[in-house]
Amino acid sequence: MENKALVWKWVEEFQGVFCDLSDRVWGMPEICYTEYRSVAEHTAMLKQQGFRVTENVADIPTAVMGEAGEGGPIIAFLGEYDALPGLSQEAGVARYSPLPGNGHGHGCGHNLLGSAAMLAATALKSWLEESGTPGRVRYYGCPAEEGGAAKSFMARAGAFDGVDVAITWHPSAHHEVAKPLSLANTRMDFAFRGRSSHAAASPHLGRSALDAAELMNVGVQFLREHVPQDSRIHYAFLDAGGVAPNVVQAKSTVRYAIRSRDVHAMFELNERVKRVAQGAAIMTDTEVDISIMSAVSNLLGNRPLEEAMQRNLEALGPVPFDHADHAFAAEIQATLTPEEIDNCYRKTGVKPTAPKPLSDYIIPLDTHGEVMIGSTDVGDVSWVIPTVQAHVPTMAIGTPGHSWQLTAQGKMPAAHKALGHVAKVMAATAVDVLTDKILMAQMKKAHFEQVSEKPYHCPIPAEVKPPIQPRPDTL
Repeated sequence: MENKALVWKWVEEFQGVFCDLSDRVWGMPEICYTEYRSVAEHTAMLKQQGFRVTENVADIPTAVMGEAGEGGPIIAFLGEYDALPGLSQEAGVARYSPLPGNGHGHGCGHNLLGSAAMLAATALKSWLEESGTPGRVRYYGCPAEEGGAAKSFMARAGAFDGVDVAITWHPSAHHEVAKPLSLANTRMDFAFRGRSSHAAASPHLGRSALDAAELMNVGVQFLREHVPQDSRIHYAFLDAGGVAPNVVQAKSTVRYAIRSRDVHAMFELNERVKRVAQGAAIMTDTEVDISIMSAVSNLLGNRPLEEAMQRNLEALGPVPFDHADHAFAAEIQATLTPEEIDNCYRKTGVKPTAPKPLSDYIIPLDTHGEVMIGSTDVGDVSWVIPTVQAHVPTMAIGTPGHSWQLTAQGKMPAAHKALGHVAKVMAATAVDVLTDKILMAQMKKAHFEQVSEKPYHCPIPAEVKPPIQPRPDTL
């Protein structure tokens, strides 16, 4: 416990500057592979704190890694800083009030995610120096978690090779060790090419790419009945071919997100969806080009690490929210439906007898709620190295992910308190790994047992490159 008290002391020492970093990133929301200003802020902070900095990790301009320490095991903290489109919102206002500008917003709390992860890394760096413990700490600034799969590209490039453990977190409405549940996910584009013609005078000469795309959608709709229950398939038109109904559309592109419980089932489902697209092309006498844009693997758990993180979460107790924090959270809850609030409880499996706007309890490790699963590129890191993830409340209970309500809470005092709290949880877990040889052996054994039968195979083909976006001229 003495070692943990020392590392917590360093978290408290640095917490203010990292709350400021989080607020700055909140104020410059940048989406998928455009996080140039956000990564510049993170890079500057790494240099300010004395880390050895590697930029352009995996040839991604908006990815960065900072390292400190010598010898010993390597502990990685994973951070993110990408925002979402369409979720601009004034901070601290419990009504929909978008800000002027590009319309982006931190509706998933990644401004907090990256700052708290770097705070934990900085505290561990200071503890290593103070205690003389051999070991290295790394902070990975990872862009494009929202649809860009940067960690998958980074894992494929070997960015995490040699690392002993990865520790991360995600903003939440509850205190818990994140359950290792996520869906493997492929984003794939189907570009149909036909032949344009006059839709009235010579329709027989045209070959409609739009018809092909629509037939594909119908085929996939029927396919959904015949896939595993935990699979998901959804789509969006990127290009419907044009706006003139008197033209046979010669092009049409539809993007699909194809999800399965694990990466191997996803590969199989991908092929079935491809065959539907090829059948649609045959039916319409068109051609289809199929390209993978990004993909992520499912999460692998690590029970020894999860138990260690749970002990630290319980030792710290809940985030010390005050009356003002609860009052603003209640204002946010007033904008939500009872179903949204109940859904939040159902996911955790715990509902207190006297519900409150903010969580003041810790969910036991083996509590199981209703399974509601998304996808994350942390999954690919978990296939390469032992990985563990915390959830700590930064938002009112019931706040939907990817919502203006979440953006509104991203700079509030409650979020700042949670930022420091989860940094303590992560840093203490890292201290456990560095000082407990039995834990180190157990976590490595648990990881090896999971990947030995099905070794990691990156779901993104080698020829697919990250969809890097150009650096804005305004920088």
